[in-house]
Amino acid sequence: MGTSLRVVELSRCVSQFNLASNGLLTSPTQMDLSAYIRAQGLGLRGKLQFVLIAFAKGLEVIPRQICDNAGIDSMDILNKLRARHHQGDRNYGVDVDGPEGVRDNMKAFVWEPSLVKLNAISSAAEAACLILSVDETVRNPQSEAVSSPILLIDRSLI
Repeated sequence: MGTSLRVVELSRCVSQFNLASNGLLTSPTQMDLSAYIRAQGLGLRGKLQFVLIAFAKGLEVIPRQICDNAGIDSMDILNKLRARHHQGDRNYGVDVDGPEGVRDNMKAFVWEPSLVKLNAISSAAEAACLILSVDETVRNPQSEAVSSPILLIDRSLI
């Protein structure tokens, strides 16, 4: 799959999620998108599977960083968020003030502008693909080949 095709596919995945009619996201998109991409990746084989799973893990950096900044156990909160989203409670996000650590963001009036989120995720995917394509272009096959002779040391001199 080509780099531009990957970006188009990831952007399509981002835009599939439910958006409120007023242009606000009513759910933590990165957790939903992470679960969707992880599920798609688990159905594949080879390097593409690892790429999709790594991208899905990268989307969870935002709630993980919020937890770390608040001094909350991020693994515990992410597991709670995954469980809530798996049960269908897609509006749940990180709550740094509450005892449980997660809350219904719709009821708490925590909304995000959809255009900002879509552009941020799409731009991040494009940037990652651009870096990968530059790495492939700059890579020199001659420098990867073993061209220097192996130095043999006479043990009798030691």
